Amino acid sequence: MDIDEIKRTWTAFEFDRVEFSVKEEELTEFALACGEAEPRFTDPRDPDFQAVPSFTTKYHGRRMMPKDFPKLSSNPLGIDGGKCVEVHGPIRPGDRLTARSRIHDVYEKTGRSGGMIFVVHRMEFTNQRDELVSIVDWRLIQKSEPGTF
Repeated sequence: MDIDEIKRTWTAFEFDRVEFSVKEEELTEFALACGEAEPRFTDPRDPDFQAVPSFTTKYHGRRMMPKDFPKLSSNPLGIDGGKCVEVHGPIRPGDRLTARSRIHDVYEKTGRSGGMIFVVHRMEFTNQRDELVSIVDWRLIQKSEPGTF
């Protein structure tokens, strides 16, 4: 399998777009579930009330991968390699977010369990003013040779 060819072919183009309406109670519930205590994240009466930095990790698109994305492993199951969130602006009640998904990167690594392929699924969130407010990179890890993790 040519990872560089997969990367050239499949990265950068948008393959999914979804919209979300942000509700005040969602912001509060998510903040409290995360253990947040700062009023700007938990109290809607705070003049700077907004979403906690990890809020956009709760959202998912309709597709995890582009249609016809190549099978990278004989084991179709992978593991969640974690999420990275970049905050670019506040998210507030009443915001209408548009999330655009693309494959951001594909790369190989060798670890204690052998060869692994990482696929970075990126969701970029903009608000109703088309301002970038958040980027979430999610890593899917698959074995690059037969076997299980």
